[in-house]
Amino acid sequence: MIVAEQKPLEQIRKMLAEHKKVLAVGCGTCVTVCFSGGAKEVGILSSALRMSSGLDGEALEVDETMVQRQCETEYLEPLADKFAEYDAVLSLGCGVGVQSIAQHLPETRVYPALNTTFMGMPTEQGVWEERCQGCGNCVLHITGGICPVSRCSKQLFNGPCGGSQAGHCEIDEATPCAWQMVWERMGALGLIDELMEVQPPKDWSTSRDGGPRRIVREDLRLPSEDEDYGEDTGDDAAEDVA
Repeated sequence: MIVAEQKPLEQIRKMLAEHKKVLAVGCGTCVTVCFSGGAKEVGILSSALRMSSGLDGEALEVDETMVQRQCETEYLEPLADKFAEYDAVLSLGCGVGVQSIAQHLPETRVYPALNTTFMGMPTEQGVWEERCQGCGNCVLHITGGICPVSRCSKQLFNGPCGGSQAGHCEIDEATPCAWQMVWERMGALGLIDELMEVQPPKDWSTSRDGGPRRIVREDLRLPSEDEDYGEDTGDDAAEDVA
């Protein structure tokens, strides 16, 4: 899931300084799970903003709402009339959600209440750790399901560096050495010989290279309005048979 954390209250207040009526929008997926942008967090932040602005003698109206997923326009469309009532929107979604709302509301200022950090998982109550950087060329089948891109501090692909000690990273002793984990995992699977095979250099062109990445599934796309399908005369079928 995408993991995020809330910005400091004073930073959010500074962003909203020129506004009088704000709609705080939570998201019901990733940021709800990591307790940064769900209904509870939206309520707490909205109350904090109202109270802090009131103590400073400022009039800031903050209302609250939730959508299931901010990153999909279909969940934003039912709120069109509601959005029109406010001079700013405060998104408690990830960076994708903020941009989605901003694109949906070209004439309304949209602010991020969260800092989006990484794609990760909970490792214990209240702790989330990075597990993926979305490099676009997954090697987990080679490394026993342990990612050297996100879990090795140096993103090494040929084994551990010379600084790891007793299974711990030299960058931070609290961080397990990713390659020690890879070795132990592959050993447990009986795949050490496979791990020792020489691999070609990783293709990094699928990572952050050349602007925003995009995936297109032609089998899922809707026909474009400007496509001329014409009348099916059966010629194509005849050609196929021929």
